[in-house]
Amino acid sequence: MKTHLSFKQQRFLDFIQDHIVNYNQAPSYEEIMKGMGFGSLGTVHWYVNALTHNGHLNRSKGPNGKRALALSSKDNAKLARLPLLGLIAAGEPIEALENAQTISVPAPFVHPDNFVLKVKGDSMIGDHIDDGDYIVVRKSMEAQPGQIVVALINDEATLKRYQPINDRIELHPRNPAYPIIKVSSKDRFQINGVLLYSFREY
Repeated sequence: MKTHLSFKQQRFLDFIQDHIVNYNQAPSYEEIMKGMGFGSLGTVHWYVNALTHNGHLNRSKGPNGKRALALSSKDNAKLARLPLLGLIAAGEPIEALENAQTISVPAPFVHPDNFVLKVKGDSMIGDHIDDGDYIVVRKSMEAQPGQIVVALINDEATLKRYQPINDRIELHPRNPAYPIIKVSSKDRFQINGVLLYSFREY
């Protein structure tokens, strides 16, 4: 019978899923240990045993145990992939980047208008979005006051809270070390999307 997963257990399953998608085979225990930053193979065995017992992982009965891990059919269906389009600044604006990678996300967030960006900077830590996190974004040129948006200012991308005030626009960080960005009439400003979800890969 399946039980509720902890955050770390879900990231363990995500690592296996990503490896299967990218390399067409399950990772070995050694690859999991290195990829997850564990200090020993014993930690990998502990996770595998717990997740197998709870019905989230399946193991084949091969003699060496390698390449024998697979997500259960139900867990496999929970994950899908979105394009990873590059970096987004949670700090000072940086140049927008694009590439052709993809990344696993929970299936409910998969939509033709959604994409993923990797966060660089710590100006949004008050909203629990830190340097190195990933965000799922819905393409949109409009936003409601207070929403976290991906905005372009003079062709540079940034992640901030959108705050229209009377006839002007402000982009608010969630870290007091960073100033509010005040968009002037001379700036080229555009909203490219609104935040749906943030997560961290291990």
